[in-house]
Amino acid sequence: MHAQEIHTFLHQFFKENHCEVLHGNEHYLTVQLTIDMDKKIMNRPFYWRYVESVNETPNPAQLTLITDMQHLNSGIKGEAIHLGSPRLHQLFRVTKEMGRYVKMYERISDAHIQVILTPWIGVNYKVSFISHQTKEMLYSIGMNLMTGAVMNGFHETLCTRQFSPEPSEQVFHLPYIITPARGIDRLDQVIDQIIEGEDQSWIAEAEKRWKRDQAVLDYFYEGQEQKPEYYDVEKQAMEERFKPRITVDIVSGGLFYLK
Repeated sequence: MHAQEIHTFLHQFFKENHCEVLHGNEHYLTVQLTIDMDKKIMNRPFYWRYVESVNETPNPAQLTLITDMQHLNSGIKGEAIHLGSPRLHQLFRVTKEMGRYVKMYERISDAHIQVILTPWIGVNYKVSFISHQTKEMLYSIGMNLMTGAVMNGFHETLCTRQFSPEPSEQVFHLPYIITPARGIDRLDQVIDQIIEGEDQSWIAEAEKRWKRDQAVLDYFYEGQEQKPEYYDVEKQAMEERFKPRITVDIVSGGLFYLK
């Protein structure tokens, strides 16, 4: 499930950034990077300085990303990508740097039919459950700004449609009743409810490990009224490692007018 969501994100990311998908399936994809994207993610500053200094024809890289190693046919070599992988975090960062929010209109192919588009606000959240181990989840949620209806898996719905930054001819887009700011506030409440509904046993497990290791540390310094500085350092490190916490980051989002 999560591998599929990552695959969908990758496909949409490269498509929106004009990187051609050369081949692939639901388990991997190979893309031809543009010059701009190569400079952003491939970490080849010396190569690009050389190419530009001698005016040589640039050769941006091709990148193969594998989202499901278990179901991949043999012979495909590439970079495994998953939640928590440096590459995925890099693409999240690039998304933020290039602009978190967009305004897009569903593309209508038949210009002879008048179509009404409805405004939706969509947000992609990254939720990190952090203790001695870290678990990260992606959630994509949309909200109809006319009715207030909420849709989970919103990003997957967007990927089945074609969009343009300008509305097609013969298209009428409804003005929103709920403002985008209020919509995001509502989606923040929804993601909080989703988090509350997740399995919370990891919190008790983390606190149990924390107390156990703290007891071991206290045992070694039992009876010492003046504990050494090392004790406080270890105690602080233990809290940073085991204290359960949840962080929520907005990866991207936008205002979408849908048929």
